[in-house]
Amino acid sequence: MRPDPREPIDARAVTVWRIAGVLDALAVVVVAGVVIGLSAADVLPGYAAAAAAVILAIIVVAVVPKVRWMRWRYEVSEDEVYLRHGLFIRRRVLIPMTRVQHVDTKAGPLLRAFGLSTVTVATAGGEHEIPALSDEVADHLRDRIAVLARVTEDVV
Repeated sequence: MRPDPREPIDARAVTVWRIAGVLDALAVVVVAGVVIGLSAADVLPGYAAAAAAVILAIIVVAVVPKVRWMRWRYEVSEDEVYLRHGLFIRRRVLIPMTRVQHVDTKAGPLLRAFGLSTVTVATAGGEHEIPALSDEVADHLRDRIAVLARVTEDVV
């Protein structure tokens, strides 16, 4: 079996994902509040929904981001981009440089606030992302993949 890719994504990804998790959890808590309000006559289901919402929020905010960060690895060689990620379903993706059509960086408001960007590698089969890299690393990686993909195309 092939060894895992070596490069981790930026550790600040955990903080970004935790903040995003808090925002997601707020939506769940609001729904639980509505359920409690609607079940005023029968209090037990309302409290059960609230307890489930709190447990889910704790898992989404405290546990998932750290495990997700630990699972993310990538590596770029002259021939391919190799990605490994996934919490429950582990994905290993090999993107041959000969298949790379476009490479880009993007960053939403939350990533920008932490100086992070996502590198997107597009092929005919779809897009693959390397999330939460420092802006400098993302720019360097984007440029490196672009050069390697162009060199491979010139050889063919």
